[in-house]
Amino acid sequence: LHRRPSGGRPVSPPVTHATAVAAWIAGGWRGALLRGPSGSGKSDLALRGLQAGARLVADDRVILWASGARVFARAPRILAGLLEARTVGVRPAPDLPWVEIVLAADLAGSREALDRTPEPDWTALCGCKVRRIDLFALESSAWAKLTLALQAATLGAGLEEAYQAALANEAKAPGAPRGPLKRNR
Repeated sequence: LHRRPSGGRPVSPPVTHATAVAAWIAGGWRGALLRGPSGSGKSDLALRGLQAGARLVADDRVILWASGARVFARAPRILAGLLEARTVGVRPAPDLPWVEIVLAADLAGSREALDRTPEPDWTALCGCKVRRIDLFALESSAWAKLTLALQAATLGAGLEEAYQAALANEAKAPGAPRGPLKRNR
């Protein structure tokens, strides 16, 4: 609980409708905030992450706060360590008490709604700049894509730009192959 500046009655911290998960990347837990309406796949994606060794931070209700230029997340105490699996019910899940959020994933209603190669994007959470992606949570590769985005957000957002620049430079190089590559046997 937080106290009002006047020292009045305790008030609850603001709660966001989202799910927070964490993956072990580059020697530490890195958090993603999964945002979307009910039924968009937040808990389903978290469940697939748990199967891959991730940890739940908060399901469906998240408390966010900033410290310095970093954003952190935790579950409301009453919901800590609980995941709602549609058609199965609320179950305990391997969890973390809090995590730094390095990525926000906005869940799309369909694959067709997504750009194939989007430009890097950012969003503001608690006044801090955080890497942002769009993701279709209900496709089988969604957890793998989220993990790749977490790695890029952790290790440097310039990976896509470097990849595209290398492709462009390779295509301009003298003697660069034109058309499909053929293998010599």
